[in-house]
Amino acid sequence: MTRLGVVTGLATEAGIVARAEPLSEAPAISGADSARAAESAGRLIAQGAEALLSFGIAGALSPALRPGALILPSAVVLPDGGRIETDPRWRQKLAACLEGQGLTAAGGPLLGSAEAVTTPKAKAALFARHGALAVDMESHAVAAAAQAAGRPFLVLRSVADPAERALPGWAMAATGADGRVKPGVAIAALSRRPWQVPASIRLGLETRSALKALGRAVGLCPHLGLPL
Repeated sequence: MTRLGVVTGLATEAGIVARAEPLSEAPAISGADSARAAESAGRLIAQGAEALLSFGIAGALSPALRPGALILPSAVVLPDGGRIETDPRWRQKLAACLEGQGLTAAGGPLLGSAEAVTTPKAKAALFARHGALAVDMESHAVAAAAQAAGRPFLVLRSVADPAERALPGWAMAATGADGRVKPGVAIAALSRRPWQVPASIRLGLETRSALKALGRAVGLCPHLGLPL
């Protein structure tokens, strides 16, 4: 079996993918930070990972994607506009498994960003510029590490916030380096901006839909398309 290294942004994502069968080490959690994602990917490679997976939630750029939609990108668009293709054979095998279980995953490009993309205006501009379906803060770093080490690379993501949705201001600040949300930060922010409470509740529900979709995918395809 191919030894798999997985990088996630959040601890909840790591808990989901920890059920996958070919893991070489516990999933590495970057805390929604591109630099830590690069460090995590390098560490997994040094520990013997033969393939790398970027796994977790993403923000939609395409208006067509709704919360809970799975994404199995054909490529990752780097912040400088370059592209790194995901492994076609691995992608096809996982897509076939998902489809065989009645699940579908969008297959266009995904954009990597070193900064959070939090407003509908910013999402629309990036969609127009790159044509990427969604954006996250880890995949481009994992892709670059895999390419440098000559390892196959794949992304499996699910949409949390849709393209027309703004993220509440506390959302990124409340995520710690361990990938866990700090309730105190969120509560303090909402006490100062109570008008953000409805949006925060909605974000929680949409994130839950995304995590549920990821859990279903791993549960139905525990080998994640491996071995190659």
